Amino acid sequence: MKKLLIAAIPLMLSGCSYYNTFVEKMQTDTLQYQCDEKPLTVKLNNQKQMVNFVYDNEYLSLTQGLSASGTRYTDGVYVFWSKGDTATVYRKDTVVLDNCQLQNPKR
Repeated sequence: MKKLLIAAIPLMLSGCSYYNTFVEKMQTDTLQYQCDEKPLTVKLNNQKQMVNFVYDNEYLSLTQGLSASGTRYTDGVYVFWSKGDTATVYRKDTVVLDNCQLQNPKR
């Protein structure tokens, strides 16, 4: 009986890991923007207050910061700032993606 229990523990733990991954995906929205320069796909996790996206072949994870207007996410170098259906991406205070318009926004 103990051998069966020992064998079942890794299976149960992997099930928990799969469940956590599933829940994480359910809490993440995929936002499609069309910017002046190119399209931008942003993964938004409201629960963790983060966004993830690829820019210049670099995977970026930005956490929500203070903003007087709209929503601002940053990692100290990059900033993703959105307000309504528009967004802008900055790198060290320089605009790198501008006039990003949300495609098929939720109403």
